[in-house]
Amino acid sequence: MNDKVSRRKIITTGLAAVAGVSGLGVAATIADRYGLLAPDHQGVCGVGEALTYGAQRLLMASHSLAREFGRSEISKVHPVNHEHPDYDPYKRLLYGKFADWRLYVDGMVARPAAFSLDGLKRMPFRSQITELACEEGWSYIAEWTGVQLSYILNLVGASAKAKWVVLYPFNDFWGSIDMPEALHPQTLLAFGMNGEDLTADHGAPVRLRIPRQLGYKNLKFLARISVVDSLKNVGDGNGSAAPEIGYSWYGGI
Repeated sequence: MNDKVSRRKIITTGLAAVAGVSGLGVAATIADRYGLLAPDHQGVCGVGEALTYGAQRLLMASHSLAREFGRSEISKVHPVNHEHPDYDPYKRLLYGKFADWRLYVDGMVARPAAFSLDGLKRMPFRSQITELACEEGWSYIAEWTGVQLSYILNLVGASAKAKWVVLYPFNDFWGSIDMPEALHPQTLLAFGMNGEDLTADHGAPVRLRIPRQLGYKNLKFLARISVVDSLKNVGDGNGSAAPEIGYSWYGGI
């Protein structure tokens, strides 16, 4: 057993023991010390569910891969749970085929930037056939094509001190992911689905695709990305809009 695995086991065992003997509050304090506490630990989901994030981060390698499927396994039906925004500026950009759309990247970066859709498509991209699992119980397999978020973060010079990536869409359902998930090789800024451009209802022009997390974490209609070292002063401090409607910030599967 290597040192990293041993350290993970010690911390995980320690958190479980402390939670059992002294309560979740003390365990949360310890988890926070190691950067393993979800931002919504004081929200409606409670500290117990929020600690799941820390446990999964310790037990799962940061580069463990979600399953990828063969082309013959792509689903015939691809459900949509939320239609695209029916208001400006999204409607205007959609009408113009997103020619004027820009993805703004700012925050703790050396080179803030604005990327056009054509600009993203000219970058190195990858395709992956993965399952999108919705928290409502349905799922489907599709081929997603896009630029790795890690490539964009490297391009803008994200600070080594940054801990979170906040994503703002054209609707109110904003969210964030931690830096290990942002740098994961399967985390994409996807602009294509099954060999075609994304449709509006599936998140055009660009959506986040993180196959290791539930569907609501795969934010659609992206407009801006901000790199930060704290989420306490972002929105209500819970890391996303999800806790407001009863979901936990972390949707790992």
